[in-house]
Amino acid sequence: MSDNPGPAPDLYPELMAAAIRARRSINLFEPDPVDVNVLLDAIDVARWAPNHRLTQPWRFYVIGPQAKAAIARCAADFEAETKGEKIGAARLQRLLAVPAYFVVTSRRSDDPLLEREDYAAACCAVQNLMLYLWQRGVGVKWTTGGITRERRFYDTVGIDFAAETVVGFFWYGRAKLVPDQSRMPVEAVVVRSD
Repeated sequence: MSDNPGPAPDLYPELMAAAIRARRSINLFEPDPVDVNVLLDAIDVARWAPNHRLTQPWRFYVIGPQAKAAIARCAADFEAETKGEKIGAARLQRLLAVPAYFVVTSRRSDDPLLEREDYAAACCAVQNLMLYLWQRGVGVKWTTGGITRERRFYDTVGIDFAAETVVGFFWYGRAKLVPDQSRMPVEAVVVRSD
């Protein structure tokens, strides 16, 4: 039996609330990559997200060094074509400076309601994953820019365009800077009915 039983059970809700409030989207990372096993641990937790009909529609693409370089080039080319060469070159440098990437997808369906439910479930999985990583000292940026809807991005990552849709392209690593944030008050987002 452990000498340190952990926090008292009545503290769990406050600890969870504190973790949720503390998490931030990170734009600037330290250069050293995070051990990929930390990401795999996060994926293990992510897959416990709620999902209607237990479809488990998510797929997690763990990106290695060669794929990382190819994705950076793909995204930079897209930026150069849509916003100009200078912006494309800046995008390439920015993406190469990010320590690591992963991509999350959700299964496509001919049933629009099922596809919507599965996409929502994949987003829940992403939240689980990001909260776990944050507690391990790892920051994440969830991106859904134009490149994530391009067929060439799917091909570069190795995603079957007909079978899956990209939920997000994620950058991760140790945060160099943690931004401040605020939210609207509860009263501004709650609608009560009798």
